[in-house]
Amino acid sequence: MSYEYELRAEPLAYGVWGADQIDEGALAQMNAAMRLPISVAGALMPDAHVGYGLPIGGVLATEGAVIPYAVGVDIACRMRLSIYPVSPHVIGQQTGKFKNALMEGTLFGAGGAWRGNQRAEHEVMDDPAWSSSKYLATLQDTAYNQLGTSGSGNHFVEWGSFRLDEDDAELGLKAGEYLALLSHSGSRGLGYQIATKYMELAKKLHPNLDKSVAHFAWLPLDTYDGQAYWDAMELAGRFAAANHEVIHKRVAKGAGIKAAASIENHHNFAWKEHIPASSGTGEREVVVHRKGATPAGEGVLGIIPGSMGDAGYLVRGKGNVDALRSASHGAGRKMGRKEALSSITKTERDRYLKERGVTLIGGGLDESPQAYKPIDEVMAAQTDLVDILGKFTPILVRMDKS
Repeated sequence: MSYEYELRAEPLAYGVWGADQIDEGALAQMNAAMRLPISVAGALMPDAHVGYGLPIGGVLATEGAVIPYAVGVDIACRMRLSIYPVSPHVIGQQTGKFKNALMEGTLFGAGGAWRGNQRAEHEVMDDPAWSSSKYLATLQDTAYNQLGTSGSGNHFVEWGSFRLDEDDAELGLKAGEYLALLSHSGSRGLGYQIATKYMELAKKLHPNLDKSVAHFAWLPLDTYDGQAYWDAMELAGRFAAANHEVIHKRVAKGAGIKAAASIENHHNFAWKEHIPASSGTGEREVVVHRKGATPAGEGVLGIIPGSMGDAGYLVRGKGNVDALRSASHGAGRKMGRKEALSSITKTERDRYLKERGVTLIGGGLDESPQAYKPIDEVMAAQTDLVDILGKFTPILVRMDKS
């Protein structure tokens, strides 16, 4: 069976935050997405830049269908922030211990995997979804090996200082300065394999889809493949959450401390949500794809990081419906990886980090802070989307080797 639909002659209108910071390529990708017959609403966040298919920082609502490529190959890429009831000054006082905790508590690299008795135990590996299909069963062992690993590229685990601006009952914390651990990674090889399989199935379902939107091939949710992808995506989301939990427990154990509070959120995922109906009365259910965008429903906590050398922020969503209750997922790139590698020297990057008191373990030049937009400008462009509760400042950063 194949589905054929005409693209809209013109894209649906959508909101753009921080337009002066967004390149034409990202706008062109978002315009293409808004021409799809299944698209009903969209928004572009201030960290937006060109991605594969949907731009990074793009939010797309569809009706009755999910687009695997609009979720992306790193399903449920997410953030986790753990806050500890001690001063961040302990990092400088016991640098070796905190560095070793990062080195021993997780593995980096695309193929990073634990073996034998180093593998982590977590209830997610007993999730009944693994046995719901022969396909997911084939991925279980790979996932088990990678539970508690961190990937490559812009993924990181870092110690830093967290400043909470005001007492917060939800967090159970008083205003002040705390030691904190921040991590960024996703569902690892599990998510990549799920994404690859279902992207191909979606493309086969739409063989004559215009080449300009080929990456937006979708799976109707009322089909076997559509529901199978949705179930697999949800499992990848649970695995990604467990992955961060394991990393934080192992790293904290290595440092000999226990968290007082933890906050986390996905930013590459699809959710079933409700938005105002086109008739102007009532609501309708849609699938909201957030490709590099943070959920920002009213009262929802989220984390928006900067770069290896710049601050990140703990935020609380305002529930802005025009933005599909979303916010940026970070600072966003202002340079592609090739441009960064050709224009930023190691000396320049290291000077930037030294001026800010950041020690880097690993990390490629393509992830240099200078390759990213200024995080404070990005935050200033979305004051109607989130409130800032606190600021995370990196001190000891670990990434994949350069």
